Amino acid sequence: KPSRSGARETIAMSAVVESKRRVSYFYDAEIGNYHYGQGHPMKPHRVRMTHNLVVNYGLYRQMEVFRPKPVSKDQMTRFHSDDYINFLRVINPDNMSEYFKHLQRFNVGEDCPVFDGLFEFCQLYTSGSIGGAVRLNKEQSDIVINWAGGLHHAKKSEASGFCYINDCVLAILELLKHHQRVLYIDIDIHHGDGVEEAFYTTNRVMTASFHKFGEYFPGTGDVQDVGANEGKNYAINFPLHDGMDDDSFKSIFRPVIGKIMETFSPGAVVLQCGADSLSGDRLGCFNLSLRGHADCVEFVKTFNVPTLVLGGGGYTLRNVPRCWTYETAVLLGVDIKDALPYNDYFEYYGPDYRLHMPVSNMENLNTKEYLENVKVQLFDILKQVEPVPGVQIQTGSSMQTPADLELPDKDDESQNPDERNMDTEKKEHPAEFYPAETGDKMDVS
Repeated sequence: KPSRSGARETIAMSAVVESKRRVSYFYDAEIGNYHYGQGHPMKPHRVRMTHNLVVNYGLYRQMEVFRPKPVSKDQMTRFHSDDYINFLRVINPDNMSEYFKHLQRFNVGEDCPVFDGLFEFCQLYTSGSIGGAVRLNKEQSDIVINWAGGLHHAKKSEASGFCYINDCVLAILELLKHHQRVLYIDIDIHHGDGVEEAFYTTNRVMTASFHKFGEYFPGTGDVQDVGANEGKNYAINFPLHDGMDDDSFKSIFRPVIGKIMETFSPGAVVLQCGADSLSGDRLGCFNLSLRGHADCVEFVKTFNVPTLVLGGGGYTLRNVPRCWTYETAVLLGVDIKDALPYNDYFEYYGPDYRLHMPVSNMENLNTKEYLENVKVQLFDILKQVEPVPGVQIQTGSSMQTPADLELPDKDDESQNPDERNMDTEKKEHPAEFYPAETGDKMDVS
C-alpha cells in the first residue's frame, strides 16, 4: 500500500512537470492584413484579435514568442505538387483571366478566392507550423502554438475549404524526421480530410477526427473509413450530428483519445483546434462552450507528449479569439479572469465583455446510444492496431529519416546552417511586448 508521503511526492513531481512545461508561440503581425474578400466567412483578422487578447491578459510573459521565418517553395513541395505551388506563387487578382484553366484545375476562385498577397499569406501560416515542429524535434519546447495554422482541407494539388497549403501535413512530415509515430487530432466541426488523405496508407501517422457528418462539407469521415494498405485502422473517424454539447463531447473524446494514446503511443501530437465547433458559429451547428472545447486541449496535455497546437476553422469573429486565448491559458496552466481586459478590439465583445459565452438551447441530436455505438466500433478498430507499428514504412521519400540522424545540440544556435534552427527564427524584440520608455505599446493594428 502506498504511503501518504509517497502520494505527496507524486503530487509534487506532477507540479514540477507542470511548471517546467515549455510553451512557445508563433505569431506574425502581418497575418491580420490579408483579406479573402467581401462577405467571405474566413477572416485572418481573428488571429490578430486572438494575439491582442493574449497580450492583454499577460499570457505572452509565460511563453517564448517567435515570428516565424517564411518557408521556402521547396519546403511546401514536400507535400504539394510543384505545379500547384508555382501557380499559387504567380496568381493574383490582376492576372486571373490568364489562368482560367489553372483556376479550375486547382479549385481556386470561389471558396478559395484569389486575393492580394495569397502566397505570402500561405507562407505565414505554414511557417509557424513547420517552425513549431522543428522546435519540438530539437526538444526546445514541449508545446508549440500557432493559431494561424490548422488549414486541414488543402490537398496535394488542390485548394479546398478556405485552405491552400496544408500546414498540418507539412508539420507532421517535419515531426516524422524525429518521431516514429505522430498522432493528428482534429476537433474542428469539419472532417480533417486533407490530413487523413495524405497519410491514409501509412501506419506512422494516425488521424483522429471528431466532426459533423451527413450533408455537410467536405462529406467525408465515415466511421468505416479506416485507412488502407499499411495504414488500415490508422484513420479514426467519429461522425457526429447537430447539437453536440460539452458532456457528450467529453464522453467520447476522452475515452477514444485515451485508447489511441495507449495503443498507438505517439512520439508527438498535432492538435487542430478549429473553433467552428463552438456554439453560435456562423458556419457550425455544434453547441460546445469554451470550457467544453478546451477540455480536449486539457486532456491531450495530460499525456506529456510533445504537442503542436493549431487553429483552424472558426467564423464568428468575436468568439474565435475568446476560444484560442482561453486555450492558450489552459496550455500554460494559468487561470484567467472572465471579465475581458481592455484591448484594441474591445467593442467586438459586447454587450457582456466576458470571456465565456452562454450556449444555446438547441437540441442535441447525438443520443447516448448513438455515441456509445460509434465508440464501440472505434474501439474494435483500435484493437486491430499493432501496439508498436513497424519501422521505416514507406510514406514518401521526403519522410524517410536516416537511422543515424542526430539532433543538433539544443542550446547551440550555430549548428546545422542548412536546417531551420533557432538562428533562422526571429525572436520577438522585448519592445514588441513591453511598453517602451516612451510609453508606446505593442502595435498589433
